[in-house]
Amino acid sequence: MVTILSGDLTKRFPIVKVKSVGDKNLSPQSGAIDLAIGTALRDLREASGLTARQLAEVSAVSAAMVSRIENGQVSPSISTLNALSLALDVPLVSLFRETASGQTDFTHVIDGKGLKSTRVVDNHAHDFINLAMHARRDLQFEAHIVTLTRQTGRPPVYVGHGVVFIYVVQGEAIYGYGQREITLKANDSLSLDAELNHGFKEVISETFTFINVQAEPR
Repeated sequence: MVTILSGDLTKRFPIVKVKSVGDKNLSPQSGAIDLAIGTALRDLREASGLTARQLAEVSAVSAAMVSRIENGQVSPSISTLNALSLALDVPLVSLFRETASGQTDFTHVIDGKGLKSTRVVDNHAHDFINLAMHARRDLQFEAHIVTLTRQTGRPPVYVGHGVVFIYVVQGEAIYGYGQREITLKANDSLSLDAELNHGFKEVISETFTFINVQAEPR
């Protein structure tokens, strides 16, 4: 049996407005975070060569919502941000990169006079100068000037994460990357994924100096 009610139901049953959990406007205190997320989203979108409408089509997030997020007018839900990060093919954490604290670090090394160190591995030893080392929440970055000498002990072989960049200052040496052997001379450079075993196999000149830069996610 169906009962039909007539009359003004709002007097008997007041309408209650419920706030949505996701994609909502929050307190003024969240404004800075919303703007930071919006800035990161816009930068990543433009770096990918997409318009806001194209990003909306790929992510299934409305163009209006993409615009509101980029302008810091809304606090998007994690599911919305995840859809956008997948469409941009970037980690979700990338959208939060501008929300870090105002504290930042920088290192200024004058005339290559960084911290001098020596690495000893079995019967091999080489000197290097630490030019920079930064450890953020999402990234670790190191830069060194390394000097190898021709000796009986072979330099160490490494396997890691991230990427490595090498620039040769002077000398000649043979570098091993997986099964490959690469001859490096002054002014040569080499970049590689660190997941495959890599390292110098032989120093041909008396000394060999290079700049080594490594960056990896944390």
